[in-house]
Amino acid sequence: MTDLPRSQHIVASGLVAAVGIWVAYVSYTSEPARAFLFPRIISTVFVALALWTFGKALLGRTKVGIGLTASAVANILPGLVVSLVFVFWAADGLGFYTASAITFFILLSLYDPAPHHEVKSWIKRAIITAGFVVVMYLLFAMLLNVFTPREILF
Repeated sequence: MTDLPRSQHIVASGLVAAVGIWVAYVSYTSEPARAFLFPRIISTVFVALALWTFGKALLGRTKVGIGLTASAVANILPGLVVSLVFVFWAADGLGFYTASAITFFILLSLYDPAPHHEVKSWIKRAIITAGFVVVMYLLFAMLLNVFTPREILF
């Protein structure tokens, strides 16, 4: 076993832990406090798990595979770019539910193995996206009563 997969795991888990700490910081320092109760709970659990994984990586106690190959990075990169646009711009600029629908549809279109030249597969993607948005709305707006970024439509 080479050190490359281990170092990749350390870097990746360290970045995830850093993002988790940043998200937790934002959720604990943002107002109104009531609006951030659910994000605080989730971010606290996320930070705990991320720090645990990072610690295991530093100690060399993780089961490390062969690391990331160039083809794996090429497969992940489009979804990562779409997700970053959603997090840093679209959710706030377009509204949470509108941006979620667009983002989910794009990700589904990128990673769905169904042929892109068939109308039936596009209808299926649209129905799945609509179902996803309905579940998100019911979960966040109705059940958890979470405040979401609001702009266009929602």
